[in-house]
Amino acid sequence: MAPGQTVVLITGASSGIGEATARLFADEGFRVFGTYLPMYRDASGVEKLAVAGVEMVELDVHSDDSVQRCVDEVLTRAGRIDVLLNNAGVMQVGFAEETSAEEAYAVFETNFFGAVRMIKAVLPEMRRNRQGRIVNIGSLAAWIGEPGQAVYSASKRSLAGYTEALHYEVGPLGIRVSLVEPGLFRTGILGAALIADGAIGDYDASRENAIKTLTASSGRGHDPQQLSRLLLKIVNSPSPRLRYGAGFEAHWLPYIKVLLPQRLFSRILRRAYGLPKK
Repeated sequence: MAPGQTVVLITGASSGIGEATARLFADEGFRVFGTYLPMYRDASGVEKLAVAGVEMVELDVHSDDSVQRCVDEVLTRAGRIDVLLNNAGVMQVGFAEETSAEEAYAVFETNFFGAVRMIKAVLPEMRRNRQGRIVNIGSLAAWIGEPGQAVYSASKRSLAGYTEALHYEVGPLGIRVSLVEPGLFRTGILGAALIADGAIGDYDASRENAIKTLTASSGRGHDPQQLSRLLLKIVNSPSPRLRYGAGFEAHWLPYIKVLLPQRLFSRILRRAYGLPKK
């Protein structure tokens, strides 16, 4: 795809990976539409992106109507959508039993159903044009079911399965679908994480250790620009792959999980998160 002819829609563009990616694509000559929640209309990140040449559009991925308005606005202004980058996401911290069904639903609404809504909204236009790119941002957590992030891990694993099926379904129509599974990146997502309300005393020590591990890992994570450059490479590739790991640990951890005996992998993971032995 030639950058000057490519229209890119990036969800969750007002901060973190989405912001870095929107800036990079705009610098490379793409026409970039970034989305933000209506409540953040006056946020400095939104204003700075607009100055950088990113066209900002309101979007609440929890709402069918908001998603359709967003897509319709981009189509009205640009005439097409060549690339959809589903980046909007939320992290949730809490052990499985501590997390209510309502809290779990809220995470899935953003991380899974939000992407589903966006994809269903852009696919009719992509099918008519017999071309398009969809890139979903998953997580390394989909591979390992991180302690203290049970629902977050489940939402990303669901997104991975959905993306793989979609890859095969729309490929014959000229639409390329990829999943990017980042490891540790400095995005601030942990600081904005949803916290489960139903704390249970039996999990206090394990939860504290798990959060310490997550916090320490986030602090030494990779630069978001590294992931942005990978996304640019995927969009520019004539034949993008289905799955991409992002970050050093995302390349080796899935292989270790598959190749190591389950008991050994479990022991390593428990030690890494400071969890007691069974």
